[in-house]
Amino acid sequence: MAQIKVISFDVEGTLATFDFSQTIWHEGIPALYAQKEGIELDQAREIAIKEYDKVGDQRLEWYDIDYWFRYFQLGSPQPMLESYQDRVRYYPEVTEVLSSLGSRYELIVASGTPLELLNPLLKDIKSYFTHIFSSTSHYRQLKTPEFYLAMCKVTGIEPGQVVHVGDSWQFDFLNSKQVGILAFHLDRSGSNGASLHDLTQLEFRLSG
Repeated sequence: MAQIKVISFDVEGTLATFDFSQTIWHEGIPALYAQKEGIELDQAREIAIKEYDKVGDQRLEWYDIDYWFRYFQLGSPQPMLESYQDRVRYYPEVTEVLSSLGSRYELIVASGTPLELLNPLLKDIKSYFTHIFSSTSHYRQLKTPEFYLAMCKVTGIEPGQVVHVGDSWQFDFLNSKQVGILAFHLDRSGSNGASLHDLTQLEFRLSG
């Protein structure tokens, strides 16, 4: 694959586990809401999840932590985000694969996670990447085909020179593929035989 110059990575579910964000959405926000309203944590969690579901993952607000802190009137999210930094986890092969691929390709991040969460998630691996793109923070959109084209324009690379890998069939695989990017879907459960099961398989595919 001599024409490939850039490898683009999704973050949550691809490089980092969901531990950090799940803690934010299902523990941190409900705990603050429970304290504010004087209710039990389980009740606050149930209320929060219902409100998340009403919005759904096809709308920008679903990803926007500032939106939810305003919605529940919880003040600033920053103290909570800092308190959960130790919940950031990476999949076992990530550092080794990034180090290996980074010696041959330019590596970038293309994520739908807002920067408020993305920066903590990347704290220990940020040095591997030349660009970090958040579709929600930088472009106020989900990971649409237009987002991938904008990303290519900023980096000065043609879509055909980019590989993108991520765990969302729609946002990572279909939408990037639509603009001519070589897309790989990552399914860590192993249930989809046509998808990558970890990032070592991506490295193997690129060396083939």
